[in-house]
Amino acid sequence: MLGNFTYCNPTKLYFGQNALDGLNEELPEYGKNVLLVYGGGSIKKNGIYDKVVAILKSNDKEIFEDAGVMPNPTVDKLNEGIARARAAKADLILAVGGGSVCDYAKAVSVSVHCHDDPWEKYFIRFEEPSCEIIPVGCVLTMVGTGSEMNGGSVITNHAQKQKIGHVFGEKVFPKFSILNPEYTFTLPKYQMVSGIYDIMSHILEQYFSGTDDNTSDYIMEGLLRSLIHSANIAVENPTNYEARSNIMWTATWALNTLVAKGKTTDWMVHMLGQAVAAHTDATHGMTLAAVSLPYYRYILPYGTAKFARYAVNVWGVDPHGKTEKQAADEGLARMETWMQKIGLVMNITELGANEAMLDGIVKSTHIMDGGYKILDATDIRAILQASL
Repeated sequence: MLGNFTYCNPTKLYFGQNALDGLNEELPEYGKNVLLVYGGGSIKKNGIYDKVVAILKSNDKEIFEDAGVMPNPTVDKLNEGIARARAAKADLILAVGGGSVCDYAKAVSVSVHCHDDPWEKYFIRFEEPSCEIIPVGCVLTMVGTGSEMNGGSVITNHAQKQKIGHVFGEKVFPKFSILNPEYTFTLPKYQMVSGIYDIMSHILEQYFSGTDDNTSDYIMEGLLRSLIHSANIAVENPTNYEARSNIMWTATWALNTLVAKGKTTDWMVHMLGQAVAAHTDATHGMTLAAVSLPYYRYILPYGTAKFARYAVNVWGVDPHGKTEKQAADEGLARMETWMQKIGLVMNITELGANEAMLDGIVKSTHIMDGGYKILDATDIRAILQASL
């Protein structure tokens, strides 16, 4: 383990088939006015909306609604949510939905009492909130982002062709999150496998960094094996509770800050995927899937030993008689086969990108360090070219 760190995660989780009962324990801790945030209305079709509203009413809460949160929440929608929260004098923001809804709720929570432009303050200058923060609670209906137990928030600015994430400190973490795996059963397959790859990408972007013997890497290898095993089952039987519960739990631990401790991390796949999404508005997990293998093959020569370890410990590659490079290549080949098998998008062309967009996507890609190679614009263009 490298360096010194402090670990704190203040989010309380309620997990399982009776998790929604946790709302009755949490709601008395907050004021009367609740802003109920959700997406396109699927929670009304599957009955979750009615259950949540009934619990809010039984706790004498005044309910204000902010519906229509899109998969890639925009600055315009954020401004609308800020206005709704102010009008409601919200004491609690309750996000019911997937990661985008949770991300959006956190962005609203730090913006309601902010006197600056939230986009400029939080997503351009990456400042922390200096104002009152409205507490957030989450009822999760789709897994992948880990937003239910972290401070992350991703907002898209279409005018600027930017999709930017800000990982806020622990004060912005949800106060509580409710995780019932059954709430994920009705997701379309496309959304389910997109979420599965988002989970995998979160783990890999923390795993492919550093060369030290780090406990977190052993944890991540176990999480990856569990995810692959459960994903294979869920793709064939989406209502298999055991598989879906394991996927949900893995998603939370993939990005609740635990496995990043004592490590450098490499978030370039997310930077590439978010840049593609800013130009195409494509589904988040699919943008990550489309750029991952071109990126990893591009940086493999700079971190061959770790890629070989990944091949052996995650994909079961037999290293005997192979060079590290040969083992690493076989591991990525097995990963590619699995990605195709579960139905992931493997190129950005299928997501709406084309050659003419590449210069713009390159400009929209934020370059980060921490990985085995720090990219420049030429590298990024080569990776995107290979992703077409």
